[in-house]
Parts: sequence; structure tokens; C-alpha cells
Amino acid sequence: MRLLHLIVVAALVSAAASVYKLKFVSALQAERVAKLAADLRRERDAIASLRAEWSQLDNPGRIQGLAERHLKLRQIDATQFDDFAHLSERAAVPAGGDIDPIGAMIEQAPHDVTGSINAPARAR
Repeated sequence: MRLLHLIVVAALVSAAASVYKLKFVSALQAERVAKLAADLRRERDAIASLRAEWSQLDNPGRIQGLAERHLKLRQIDATQFDDFAHLSERAAVPAGGDIDPIGAMIEQAPHDVTGSINAPARAR
């Protein structure tokens, strides 16, 4: 009978120790969760603050004031705008019907060899 009592007492002590350990671990996890929640709340507050600051910095009235203060820009005159009917004629197409004037200039340029690259053999 005494042996049975010792086994039951040992089982109760081990159960109490495991419950205490579980309680300690859960308390540590609860503290960690609370710290993460506080960090998350602080980061959300920082994001809200930065968004408010961004909307203030992105305000068109503020940007207009800065442009007037720091840039040497002139006001646009109404005479700077005109109708499409008053535009000059389109440039004439180069001879040969080529519509790429830059490509035509490249084709007419002399093909001298420069640098250390050998000149390509020209087909005859």
C-alpha cells in the first residue's frame, strides 16, 4: 500500500511539474505575442503618419508654391497656342521615297574603318 501511495505522489509531483512548465512556456509565448502586437500597432501608426506626411508633401498647392519660389518659370501666354490649321507643312519625303531621314544619312555616310575591328568584306 505504501508503494502505491509513493507512486501516486510521484505521479502528482510530475504532473504538477509538467503543468508548471507548460504554464511558464505559455506565459512566455503570451508575452511574445503581446510584444509583437505592440510592434505591429506601432508600425501601423508609423505607416499612417508617413501617409499623412506624404499627402501633405504631395499637395499640388504646396508644389505650386515651391515651383514659384525656386524655379525661374514664366507664365504661359495664350498666344503660345494655335489651331492645327496654322501648323507648318510636314517635311518633304527625301529622294528615293525613303521615309527615314536618319537612316538615309547613315547610308550616305562614308564607311571608313575605325578602331581595331577589321573592315567587313564588301560584296562585289
